[in-house]
Amino acid sequence: MIPTPYYLIDKSALLRNLQIIDHVREYAGAKVLLALKCFASWSVFDLMQPHMDGTTSSSLYEVKLGRQKFGGETHAYSVAFAGHEIEEVVIHCDKIIFNSVSQFERFESLAGDKPKGLRLNPGISCAGFDLADPARAFSRLGESDAARILSVVERLDGVMIHNNCENRDFARFDALLSEVEARYGEILHRLSWVSLGGGISFTAPGYPLDAFCERLRRFAEAHGVQVYLEPGDATVRGTTTLEVSVLDTGFNGRNLAVVDSSTEAHMLDLLIYRETAPIGCGQGEHAYQICGKTCLAGDIFGEARFDQPLQVGDRISIGDAGGYTMVKKNWFNGIHMPAIAVKELDGSVRVVRTFSFDDYVNSLS
Repeated sequence: MIPTPYYLIDKSALLRNLQIIDHVREYAGAKVLLALKCFASWSVFDLMQPHMDGTTSSSLYEVKLGRQKFGGETHAYSVAFAGHEIEEVVIHCDKIIFNSVSQFERFESLAGDKPKGLRLNPGISCAGFDLADPARAFSRLGESDAARILSVVERLDGVMIHNNCENRDFARFDALLSEVEARYGEILHRLSWVSLGGGISFTAPGYPLDAFCERLRRFAEAHGVQVYLEPGDATVRGTTTLEVSVLDTGFNGRNLAVVDSSTEAHMLDLLIYRETAPIGCGQGEHAYQICGKTCLAGDIFGEARFDQPLQVGDRISIGDAGGYTMVKKNWFNGIHMPAIAVKELDGSVRVVRTFSFDDYVNSLS
């Protein structure tokens, strides 16, 4: 048995999402890029490459990872590129997207003949958390003023619009896109490509995929553009678990189980957004609060029910451990970093990465 904790990526589950992406690519004519900010575990890129057109990034390191480990189209974006890194970014990308007109004007000449884009912020969005809302008040994410964008539009090849976050409502997506068209139609008609970003949950069960494809196709035809999508969580939804073991149990008004992992260190988004992880099937007579092992009082994965009382050594699978987990893991409290394992299509499991005390030491100085 593989020692816990470890992330387990199930290729069969990943393939199901990739087949939906194939459908969108075929019937919508959209190109689809993996958002590395969400998922960058390159040990499964071999499966993903045939089903996606490339990667999109948020930093120099992600640009280089996309180029070296994934291939295809490599899009470079950053909230702010630094002067000392821009030349290396340009070397490794196929398209470069600037967050502001000022960044575009500063670095345009250094980008040479690479296609150039600008982030467009329409000021409207679908986001359940203000923390993640790109169109929140006083947002620094992109340009909203149409006149300001028009001042450089003749030197732009495309725009990136990212104003959806975990949006499972097709009608809301459609309404947002229609509003973008109404406000920025004069700009869209003068471009060759438009990225609609990520945050669109089109791989979720029951999502109206045919209507989605038709809407994307209609948008592309109306404005004469190539549409790009940048799914992160939609690509890896339901594919990965965090496998942990029970270290201790107790009772303090409710049953408690401490496991050999941590939200703070290994599933940070649970803490940031005050969410709980899916654990078990929600059935059973014995309810437990599953707790992390760090000193943080709120280090809690969530509630779970089991058929039998938990014992030290029992193993538990914690769901939704694909997106925004491995890319955010850290060494808080110096607790052991989970290994990364892959469940192959034939059902076999292999460990692709382990971490040691030396990795912990080398992360500091």
